[in-house]
Amino acid sequence: MNPFLQITTTPDDGLLLNNEPVQKTLSVFELITSGGIGGMIIMTILFVLSIIAVSIFIERYNAIKKAGKLDENFTQQLRDHVTNGKLDAARDLCQSNSSPVARMMEKGISRIGRPLKDIAAAVENTGKIEVYRMEKNLALLATISGAAPMIGFLGTVIGMILAFHEMASAGGSIQVDMLAEGIYTAMTTTVAGLSVGILAYMGYNILVSKVDKVVYKMEVNATEFLDLLNEPV
Repeated sequence: MNPFLQITTTPDDGLLLNNEPVQKTLSVFELITSGGIGGMIIMTILFVLSIIAVSIFIERYNAIKKAGKLDENFTQQLRDHVTNGKLDAARDLCQSNSSPVARMMEKGISRIGRPLKDIAAAVENTGKIEVYRMEKNLALLATISGAAPMIGFLGTVIGMILAFHEMASAGGSIQVDMLAEGIYTAMTTTVAGLSVGILAYMGYNILVSKVDKVVYKMEVNATEFLDLLNEPV
């Protein structure tokens, strides 16, 4: 029998097939921890910022949604009480409702008897306070949306500096895999920073749009209330 055929059919051939290069994959945790102390600090900061952003979004979303709820019969009942001179009943109606519109109307009712200009100023100032309450922590959410990508870029720069430092320390024996490992580790912080920034930016815009809707509702009700007081008796 041909010796060559004997060699190619031996079990050792299977061992050679098993020695083919296998592509190595890294988990997210391995990418985070392989970036050294600097990379881990950056990723920890981004993780904390993501938790803060999500907490702010959930809390503000529920609060603004609650502020926008108003009984459909509230405006009509308030109009009837004011028209009939039942100011105490109108004030009780406003106090039974926890919406910004009700608090604005309550402030206006408490000023009835004074010049219309003073009533309008009181309603407007109360509206500004309510808007400020609804926008609580939105500035922080906007800051996170802008700061997170920059923090991610900072981590990338730190990673690239460390990669080139290793190249310089290696002298003439520079290996491609050593440079590649430093680059993809550094880019991990960029991906994390952009992800946190995009989510925070989207959450901020959603909350701002909801605040605008509530503000519009407040302005409509304030205008109708002042028009009611300005109607001829």
